[in-house]
Amino acid sequence: MAPAVPVPGTGSGPGPNPDPVPDPLRDPWRDAMRLALDEADAAGPAGDVPVGAVVLGPDGEVLARAHNEREATGDPTAHAEVLALRRAAAATGEWRLTGCTLVVTLEPCVMCAGALVQSRVERVVFGAPDEKAGAAGSLWDLVRDRRLNHRPEVVHGVLGEECARQLTAFFRDR
Repeated sequence: MAPAVPVPGTGSGPGPNPDPVPDPLRDPWRDAMRLALDEADAAGPAGDVPVGAVVLGPDGEVLARAHNEREATGDPTAHAEVLALRRAAAATGEWRLTGCTLVVTLEPCVMCAGALVQSRVERVVFGAPDEKAGAAGSLWDLVRDRRLNHRPEVVHGVLGEECARQLTAFFRDR
């Protein structure tokens, strides 16, 4: 009798994510997205929407982490993405974050999309789409607008279900 072979998509693989089908586009960003999910958890105590962001340097090193702090600080611009980009710029001493990647649990809004375009990040990776305010493909596609001089690569859906569950739980419990 031959050993059982996991069948892709049947949940027969090992570990907490039983689907063994590799995704070469999204798999490289899973660990960073888990860091962003952990960061998003820190937003809850202040009543902020649980969005977390991580900026990775060109070598994959974590340059900055942040979560939403609008309620905590009373600052309407204190979105996770903007705070992470500011902290990454401070860490590098450069406003141009060339070669860097912004990883965020929720698709960036127009403000955050503008900030990441202006910071010249190489790519934005997000988990859950935002059909009400997303500006990286859902409602608008500001980051890939051909009229702009910088258009980062967009990778969507990394741990998307986990990211969406975190947000859904927050709003359900309110």
